[in-house]
Amino acid sequence: MIGAGPTGLAVALMLARQGRRVMIHERFETPRPVGAGFMLQPTGLHVLDRLGLTLAVEACGQPIDHIFGREARRGRVVLDVRYSDLKQPRQAIGIHRAAMFAILHDACIEAGVDFETGREIVAADAGHLVDSAGRRSAAFNLVIDASGARSPIATSLGAERRDLAWGALWTTVPWPGAPFDPTALQQVYLGATRMLGVLPCGTLPGAPAAPMATFFWSLKTEIWPDWYALGLGTWKDHCLRLWPELAPVMDAITDREQMTLAAYGHHTLARPVDDRLAVLGDAAHSTSPQLGQGVNMGLLDAQALANALTQHRDLGDALAAYARARRWHVRLYQALSLGFTPFYQADGRLLPWVRDHALGKVARLPLAPRLLAATVSGILLDPRAR
Repeated sequence: MIGAGPTGLAVALMLARQGRRVMIHERFETPRPVGAGFMLQPTGLHVLDRLGLTLAVEACGQPIDHIFGREARRGRVVLDVRYSDLKQPRQAIGIHRAAMFAILHDACIEAGVDFETGREIVAADAGHLVDSAGRRSAAFNLVIDASGARSPIATSLGAERRDLAWGALWTTVPWPGAPFDPTALQQVYLGATRMLGVLPCGTLPGAPAAPMATFFWSLKTEIWPDWYALGLGTWKDHCLRLWPELAPVMDAITDREQMTLAAYGHHTLARPVDDRLAVLGDAAHSTSPQLGQGVNMGLLDAQALANALTQHRDLGDALAAYARARRWHVRLYQALSLGFTPFYQADGRLLPWVRDHALGKVARLPLAPRLLAATVSGILLDPRAR
């Protein structure tokens, strides 16, 4: 197993509970989370239900009822997605990566998963691992690559990463309180060149009385040096002009180093398996986070692989079954993410005008709210049924 992110930890836990010996290889000296808050959609929560971890997630996460976005100049509502519109309503959960990591890591330790740290794996060959120093491991029955969007193993299988022009700056701050809604992901847009958002993400491990929020601000990654050189004061003033209620969030950001730049890319492996190899999560399919599916898709991959390994005695048959099980759901959401992104992160005026003046009206047509909620929830071509 390569990578101790949510996908790697989840599949390691599943396989260990099946009675298999599992070792996770992690490039950091100590396994740790990377990133800020994210949303567990009903699909990801379905996987956690099967792992028996949903109660632990609910204890430190924050229920999310809806996603709300408005245009900065006139305050026009252009996005209002409610989980209550689902045929079978279920809230999402905002959670910090540190909390998710702690829950999965502790469960892996309890299940007997082994960890080897401080070793960066760059290749896999017929069950052997090769690290950045050129060392080759003994053969494993199966190698699982969950090392993320820049996986060199995925590249060797033909993943052609398309770097996206737009990324985002992220940070975690204390929950700002009213008028922010603790049950909503709230966003403000200025055309498609500015997108600001506040996501409630529950509490951090060891701090149950201190609710947090993740704040993000989109930008072209090529202008990040200019942003860094500009200084916080000018940038904060700009944010407050777009969204005056952000004052407590801006007060909590006192150093540019608090803001982490996330650069996004898009690729989809045509075949996420090879000889004794399965590729999961962002290593197999990465994209922008506009639909909030990244971790959830990885959890679904983990469940599909674990299911396939119990249903097929032959490893080749199991890997082929895993690839089939995830093929169409992955392709649909990769296409949707790629199509939606320019409406929220792009130059030009046409697409944001369409978003602000047409999509909002379309979203109020009969059945449209349910379709939007199903899309955001990840249940189109519902993978839970399989």
